[in-house]
Amino acid sequence: MHSLIKDILAPSLDIKTFDDSARLRVEAESLAFTTDSYVVDPIFFPGGDIGSLAVNGTVNDLAMVGADPLFMTVGLIIEEGFELHALKEILSSMRNAADKAGVRIVAGDTKVVGKGKADRIFINTSGIGVIPVGVHISGSNARPGDRVILSGPIGNHGIAVIAEREGFKFNPPVLSDTRPLNLLSKNMLSVTKNINAMRDPTRGGLGTTLKEIAVSSGVGVLIREDAIPIEAGVRGACELLGYDPLYVANEGVLVAFVPEKDAEGVLSAMRKNPFGRNSALIGEAVAEHRGNVVLETSIGGRRLVEMLSGEQLPRIC
Repeated sequence: MHSLIKDILAPSLDIKTFDDSARLRVEAESLAFTTDSYVVDPIFFPGGDIGSLAVNGTVNDLAMVGADPLFMTVGLIIEEGFELHALKEILSSMRNAADKAGVRIVAGDTKVVGKGKADRIFINTSGIGVIPVGVHISGSNARPGDRVILSGPIGNHGIAVIAEREGFKFNPPVLSDTRPLNLLSKNMLSVTKNINAMRDPTRGGLGTTLKEIAVSSGVGVLIREDAIPIEAGVRGACELLGYDPLYVANEGVLVAFVPEKDAEGVLSAMRKNPFGRNSALIGEAVAEHRGNVVLETSIGGRRLVEMLSGEQLPRIC
């Protein structure tokens, strides 16, 4: 274990000290703190792997409350017999993802369990970030009149993972959208701090996330099916497999509730960012239908969008 940490883990993640705790210096009025665990199957998939997913997922959770991510910890649970070359590839992916997001991995822990006691590798992460003064973003802050903005196409991550898991081939291949959203969030907040709610629709997809915000904020949410960007490959895969794109997981998309007067400015700023160039205005919060999400379908009808019941795609993150 000592050799594994000293020779492989610490150099790969640029951890330089081996004390029981990291010493951090932070000057801030308000901090954001998050933790998450990653058990995705398979651990390598088109467009990413469990390592980049773990870093980006933690960065994005911080970014969704407007925080600037600073520090991360990483816990690894590794099954006996796991290939060292695969571990090194995952660690390299984590380091690259952290560098791109501008976050430092400052501490960690490693446990090896017996053969058959885990599924190759699980990763737990925690992250700390600084929330700028005047930023108050929460899933309970959406207000009637807010415009609902989506940063890009939905469903890519879930379809990429399930395709790799089941051996499906799509031409062109569907790639996961795993990526850090903190710079995109920062671009949005440079236009206005009046962003009321923001979330990254991971498990449960866009539909579940919007329903959670509608319930927490006590507003209705009206969205238009034709306005929601979905790549042709994802749409085709969902039709083939019987999935609703609204409930397929994403790892590099955000949805924001922005006051009407600020919406165009925020949308314009998002489209200048590489991770937001396909941003779209997909609906608005309304006083009617409180706690509900109403979808205007492409054929002119309406239907309620509820939370996903059960888990459509298990082990997706």
